[in-house]
Amino acid sequence: MLVAIWAQDENNLIGKNGRLPWHLPEDLHRFKFLTRYNTLVMGRKTYEGMGKKALSKRQTIVLTKDVNYNSCDQNVLVMNSVEKVLKYAKQVEDGKIVYIAGGAHIYKIFEPYFDRLLRTLIHYSFIGDAYFPVFDYSAFKKVKTQVGIKNDKNPYDYEFETFIRQD
Repeated sequence: MLVAIWAQDENNLIGKNGRLPWHLPEDLHRFKFLTRYNTLVMGRKTYEGMGKKALSKRQTIVLTKDVNYNSCDQNVLVMNSVEKVLKYAKQVEDGKIVYIAGGAHIYKIFEPYFDRLLRTLIHYSFIGDAYFPVFDYSAFKKVKTQVGIKNDKNPYDYEFETFIRQD
């Protein structure tokens, strides 16, 4: 199963200088909980924005055109094509999920292959430089919306949305 997972603001913003432009611990907790014991696929810039470190208890794949790219982390697989990632995803054991975790270009090239979308929508407008790509949601149906709890640690209104592909 191939699943897109991301957080965005009201204007589709997803990043600033290779990092998240907000701090929302509940979203980070959800991301960690959902992706644990699964596979994360991200582009080189996203990976480097995370400090070139694989998250624990996850298989990390960095997708890059640079055939000489070295992650310097033995827990990271480097792949150079969408086809290689898709082949890997088909071989993942039942019950495991391959999560696509950004950046914008990576989401766009995997759009035709997503089975599910997991979006955190933050009801605020931030300043940044990376936006979720124009996306055709007509192939998906929103099946769940969970309103997040705003508090001193999570200072924005937000919600978790789940979409599934309609075939």
